[in-house]
Amino acid sequence: MNTALSWIKAYVPDLECSDQEYCDAMTLTGTKVEGFERLDKNLEKIVVGQIEKIERHPDADKLIVCQVNIGSEVIQIVTGASNVKEGDKVPVVLDGGKVAGGHDGGPLPEEGIKIKAGKLRGVPSNGMMSSIEELGSSREMYPQAPEEGIYILPQDAKPGADAVELLGLHDTVFEYEITSNRVDCYSVLGIAREAAMTFGKKFCPPVVEVKENEEDVNDYISVEVEDTDLCPRYCARVCKNIKIGPSPEWMQRRLAASGIRPINNLVDITNYVMEEYGQPMHAFDLDTIAGKKIIVRRAKDGEEFQTLDGQIRKLDKDVLMICDGEKEIGIAGIMGGENSKITDSVTTVLFEAATFDGPNIRKSAKRLGLRTDASGKFEKGLDPRNAQAAIDRACQLISELGCGEVVSGTVDVCQPLKPLKELPFEPERYNKLLGTDVSAEDMLKIFRGLEIDVVEKDGKTTLVIPSFRQDLVGFADMAEEVARFFGYDKIPVSLPSGEAMTGKLSWKLRIEQKARDIAEYCGFSQSMSYSFESPKVFDKLLLPEDSPLRQTVTISNPLGEDFSVMRTTVLNGMLTSLATNYNRRNKDVKLYELGNIYLPKSLPLTQLPDERMQFVLGFYGEGDFFSLKGVVEEFLESVGMKKKVSYDPQAGKTFLHPGRQANMIYAGEVIGYLGEVHPQVADNYDIGTKAYVAVIDMPKIVEQATFDRKYEGIAKYPAITRDISMTVPKTVLAGQIEEIIAQRGGKILESYQLFDIYEGSQIQEGYKSMAYSIVFRAKDRTLEEADVVGAMKKILNGLEQIGAVLRQ
Repeated sequence: MNTALSWIKAYVPDLECSDQEYCDAMTLTGTKVEGFERLDKNLEKIVVGQIEKIERHPDADKLIVCQVNIGSEVIQIVTGASNVKEGDKVPVVLDGGKVAGGHDGGPLPEEGIKIKAGKLRGVPSNGMMSSIEELGSSREMYPQAPEEGIYILPQDAKPGADAVELLGLHDTVFEYEITSNRVDCYSVLGIAREAAMTFGKKFCPPVVEVKENEEDVNDYISVEVEDTDLCPRYCARVCKNIKIGPSPEWMQRRLAASGIRPINNLVDITNYVMEEYGQPMHAFDLDTIAGKKIIVRRAKDGEEFQTLDGQIRKLDKDVLMICDGEKEIGIAGIMGGENSKITDSVTTVLFEAATFDGPNIRKSAKRLGLRTDASGKFEKGLDPRNAQAAIDRACQLISELGCGEVVSGTVDVCQPLKPLKELPFEPERYNKLLGTDVSAEDMLKIFRGLEIDVVEKDGKTTLVIPSFRQDLVGFADMAEEVARFFGYDKIPVSLPSGEAMTGKLSWKLRIEQKARDIAEYCGFSQSMSYSFESPKVFDKLLLPEDSPLRQTVTISNPLGEDFSVMRTTVLNGMLTSLATNYNRRNKDVKLYELGNIYLPKSLPLTQLPDERMQFVLGFYGEGDFFSLKGVVEEFLESVGMKKKVSYDPQAGKTFLHPGRQANMIYAGEVIGYLGEVHPQVADNYDIGTKAYVAVIDMPKIVEQATFDRKYEGIAKYPAITRDISMTVPKTVLAGQIEEIIAQRGGKILESYQLFDIYEGSQIQEGYKSMAYSIVFRAKDRTLEEADVVGAMKKILNGLEQIGAVLRQ
């Protein structure tokens, strides 16, 4: 939001400060000033001059020689302007003065342009007459300026007077960054109220008194609101005998400084009130309103409507419309219609000031592709009490500026207004929260300055919040108001009070952090890939057509087909990253990723998908299946999963090598899988070497993990070791053998370790040799030979059942 300082001073007349002081002070009290710009920057020694005589240049057909009265003397100026005549009063830049830019209206030079006396084609020229562009402005802001040529000043201007002041350019425009909860500060009055409090000055809002005729507005118009949920208040007033003309200079200058182009008195008044009160208004030509009736209702699906900008808009049932007795005449809160616009022939005007539902206006503007200054204010949620004040102010200006005659009364269709919010006055809590020692009297002074009423009820002080302060809802908000105007810079440094609490990661995040730690400890680097993927990846991974992984959440507005579905497996991202590294000739690459997959619970979607975090490891180069298995087991052990993990080679993963894959099973539940990437899949990803991947379903890990540790003392009694070597069918897995050893070893079994495996000509065909070292130890005594012999006998009996034969 942009506002001229002169407009602020109109309501805070005692405000005296430099531009930088104003910027710093307002920012410190919470009304952040993004920056400011002096309108008279680089304008020096510019006065009013009256052209007394014009002669042709003796040596140039396109130049004229002017004798210009600048009050103290008459100077000669040579110019090429064709729009000046004797008697005109113009801005004159004296010798040594400056202008902001060139007459072409291009970018303004930082240092301006210095004017020096000299000669033009041999004739002395002691200054320069200026166009509006050379003064740093434009015809957008000064509509009466000529398209090309010198700016002509009013005839009542006095020669020698300050032309910059006459043009209203001795001013500063401030740009504010207003947060969306401070709707009141989207108005000049709101900013002025903040400025008055910031500098401790008196706030003087305009006194609104409307001069009305004896007629009744109800004889001119009636209003019906069908959808009160979208329009809780609609105010309408009528002005007759309208005279269209230019608005006064002061109004034009204030609007121009706010970035609004002056048009005519009627349009300028509605824009002026919108900026002053933060309440958008609209004016209809009453003669175009059929049935002299306004109906506020929803549009019908498929209806079309031509807005003021000449565009045809397609409507739906959620767009609120302003209608007359026969047709639509405006889109509520956004833009009026071409069929009811104000023309120069208008005689009777209907003013509208309403309150519309903010979210509805925002959504409607977005769907229609039509965002306006009005919709930008409405969508933030306006104060319903402000509508009446704003429309009265507009009618006051109509009367005072001689623009028309105001018909008595207002048609006000209003739902019951919410009572003003009341909050208890709690100075002790405010001070405790802020770490200050502000007296209750000083706090009440701040609140009264903010127009917060202070009342006594049942022996307690209560704060009645004005309706325009919708952001004040609790004690923390009131404490903030104290802090803002007591001064953030005055709050003493103090330690926080209360109980000290140690922050920590959630259980889920601790497990994920442990996964990162183990992966990086084992030499893996973290990678990241998109959750959006192409449905083509399922074919690259050789997934069957009926695979559940092909059932995906489809993106409604994808960037393209390659990002059109939410991933159901993390393998594509990992294999793509490995392929990128392989094709850039990185020899040994180890990557890991923690990323979500999105599994739809039903199709079509009726509820949010199941988001499951996956821990995926992938590598190629040095290492093999067992290297990857070791990393997985290292992670599981680190999160306290002490039960033995078993591996089922019948995993059935089409994207893994059929003989080098396995499901990981813990406590009877599949927690993931690992294996070598299928050669055809590797070829699909352009990976020309063996690659290995492991995927762990983290939600299942979170359920089973524990960081509880039970420590045991150093063993007091010696251990006994037995080594066994056996031949077993190749179909027997090491996990089956170890399960038998663990089950039959009894309480004295301490550990076991596979230390040799051999297949070759010395072993029967279809068999393999496996050797284990088994350690026994008792915690309370020294073991005897009989103890170990008994345990070994049980183990050997169990091994015989799976076809194991001891080697001699």
